[in-house]
Amino acid sequence: MTALSRRDFLALSTSAAAVGLAAPVRAAMGPNDKYDLVIRGGEVLDPSQSLRARRDIGIRWGMIETVQETIPVERALKSIDASGKLVMPGLIDLHCHVYPYGSAIGIPADELVQFQATTTVVSAGDAGVNNLAALRRFIVAQTRARMYAFVHIANNGLSAFPAAELYNIDVAQTEACAMALAENRDFLLGVKVRMSENVIYKHGLEPLKRGIQACEMCGWPAKMMVHIGGVETKELMSQILDLLRPGDVLTHAYSGAPNMSNVFTNIVQDGKLLPAALAAKQRGVIFDVGHGGGSFDFTVAEVAIPGGCTPDTISSDIHVFSGNSPGIPFLPNVMSKFMILGFTLEQVVAMATTAPAKIIDRAPKIGTLQVGAPGDVAIMELVEGPVSFVDTRNNKRDGKAYLKPIQTVINGVPFGRPYQAPFAVR
Repeated sequence: MTALSRRDFLALSTSAAAVGLAAPVRAAMGPNDKYDLVIRGGEVLDPSQSLRARRDIGIRWGMIETVQETIPVERALKSIDASGKLVMPGLIDLHCHVYPYGSAIGIPADELVQFQATTTVVSAGDAGVNNLAALRRFIVAQTRARMYAFVHIANNGLSAFPAAELYNIDVAQTEACAMALAENRDFLLGVKVRMSENVIYKHGLEPLKRGIQACEMCGWPAKMMVHIGGVETKELMSQILDLLRPGDVLTHAYSGAPNMSNVFTNIVQDGKLLPAALAAKQRGVIFDVGHGGGSFDFTVAEVAIPGGCTPDTISSDIHVFSGNSPGIPFLPNVMSKFMILGFTLEQVVAMATTAPAKIIDRAPKIGTLQVGAPGDVAIMELVEGPVSFVDTRNNKRDGKAYLKPIQTVINGVPFGRPYQAPFAVR
């Protein structure tokens, strides 16, 4: 046998690994093989396939093996009876705070699963350069839910909360942030910056400019996630919008929070949508909800959405404080609020599955129930009847239905105890 050089061996190994990541290999099922798990009898709602119909889902080796009208009972090692329930891809939360112990506001991602049906989460700036390695080693590596992150432009991230992380602009080190992006491309999406006056004080556009510079220095197309809500001046809001690039994420897009002088300086001012907001939307800036405990206002959304600034993604901004706020920003509840704003069930599910999946663009086929995708499934109940919702400024709106999580499956394994168990896992 001809000996391989070290260089040849490494080249072959790298090629094999690349093939494995691009197209996971699935062995064909024989007539006597069984699915590890079958979710049967539910109404499958998968926007990625424009599918809404009664289907059975067969999962094998942690992946979706088949979606078909009926799978024989004897072909399943375990089954979940989802009759009368909605079966959809596992939800993706583009903005949450899931760095417990390293951030002052973080919740363990796995503790959110039964309440949010989230199989993929994004840590929205919890960590900066100084504590990013600990997020990766001690949190991401030990969490069953799939996790990605935006790194904060401030070196210490949100660890100093509630102290403002950017009152001292010297903690925003562009080169260090760019290095972190370059070294962690596999799980970082880009840079987070909070642009509220009570966070950046009088630094104007400088924190955002440093974030964009870090994205452009790192060697790959990193995105910005830009938090708004109570920016210093009305003019500054338009300037922020003008700097955002296609693919950057404007989070808290429908915030009604005032600045430190109690002036409303967000994308709707004096009852009108800012032209800069519509221009940003039209050139491809992503409008993300990021509800949280203080960042969603029905009256802002009711002006911005008819004006052309519809949401691209629905996210929770869930953390230890917002989870106990009157707006109840668990992701299915936030999705339900947008149904009373005129969006269909299919649309709100897409905004929490296929849309954020495109932004993340790391794992093959997340946010979908296509064959070959990870076995990430959210089983929910659409509870019909009068329901009242409140935003973060105590505005109330009435609806006719809301989404209630029932059971979540991650990589083919039912997660923990069901939120409510009207069926048995056999």
